[in-house]
Amino acid sequence: MAFYYIYADMIKNFLFFLCILTSLITGCSSPQQPVAVTPVSKKPVVMQPFRFHKLIEVSPGQDYDVLSWGRGSLKVGAFIILHSDSSAGKYTTTTGDLDGSIIDVYNSDMDLDGNPEILIQTKGKDTTNYTTIYAFEFSFGKAQKLDFPKLTQSQRQGYRGGDNFYIKEGKFIREFPIYKGSGPTAKLSGAKRQFEYGLHNNSFTVKQLSKDSTMVRSNLVANKTTTKAEPEKKSIKKTKKHTEKKHHKKKHRKRRHSDEG
Repeated sequence: MAFYYIYADMIKNFLFFLCILTSLITGCSSPQQPVAVTPVSKKPVVMQPFRFHKLIEVSPGQDYDVLSWGRGSLKVGAFIILHSDSSAGKYTTTTGDLDGSIIDVYNSDMDLDGNPEILIQTKGKDTTNYTTIYAFEFSFGKAQKLDFPKLTQSQRQGYRGGDNFYIKEGKFIREFPIYKGSGPTAKLSGAKRQFEYGLHNNSFTVKQLSKDSTMVRSNLVANKTTTKAEPEKKSIKKTKKHTEKKHHKKKHRKRRHSDEG
C-alpha cells in the first residue's frame, strides 16, 4: 500500500513537471505581441474660410495670431492679425488685403526699441514667382504699417523667385538663387544674392551681403574705364613736354641769330 502512494506521488510530480515544460515551450513558440505605438498628433487643420494660422508669442501675455482667409480664389484674399494683451485685458485687430498665399510669419525688433515687428511673407505667381512682405510695428496696442522696399532693377537681375527669409542677430535676411538667361530657358548660375534689412525711424535699410556677378561686372567696367583713361593722361603729358621743348629750341635759335647779327 505504501508503494502505491509513492508511485502515485511520482506520477503526480511527473505530470506537474510536464505541464510546466509544455507551457514554457508554448510560450517560446508563440508569436511576439506587437508593441503599441502612440500615434503622432497631426497639425490642427485650419477650417474654412481660414487658410493659414500661426501664433507668435512675443512675451508672456503678448500674443499675435496671424491668419489668412477668403473663399473662392486662392490667388487673393485677406489677412488678419489678432493681438491679445491678456495682462492689460486689451484685444486689437489689424486687417489687410492679401496678394498670394502666406508662406510664413516672422517676429523681430530690428530697431531695438522694444516694439515688436510682425512680418508676413506671401508667395504669388505671374511669369515668375514673386514674394511680398507685409510689415507692421506694434506700439501701445496700435499697428503701424511699414513699407518693405522692393528690389531695384540691378537687384532683380537673374531673379526668378525662390526667396528664403530668416531672422539673424536681430536683422531680417533675404536670399534667393540667381538665374542666367531669360524666359523658360533660364538656368541656375549656382550663385545666391543675399540682403540684410534693418529698421531706422520706421524706415527699412537695405545692405547687400553677397558679392555676385552683378557686383563683379560693375567692378570690371570700372577697371576698364580707368585703364583706358591712363594712356590719355600720358599722351597729354607727353604733348606738353614736346611743346615746351620745341618752344625752347625756337627761343634758343632766335637768340643765336640775334648774336650773329
